[in-house]
Amino acid sequence: MHATVGDQIRIKPRVVGMSEQVGEITEVRGAQGEPPYRVRFADGHETLIFPGPDCLIEPRKPQG
Repeated sequence: MHATVGDQIRIKPRVVGMSEQVGEITEVRGAQGEPPYRVRFADGHETLIFPGPDCLIEPRKPQG
């Protein structure tokens, strides 16, 4: 898995009835875009994530 700062990460729920979490990658700590990633969620919570198979990285959309 590879990411850059500004990409979004989507974490699919593991339990029925829970919602998907979406956050912005603010720091990439691994070499060449590899995990772990520091992620900021919409509520302002930040955490360090080692993504698993329930995660999807979406590249940031070009501005313009």
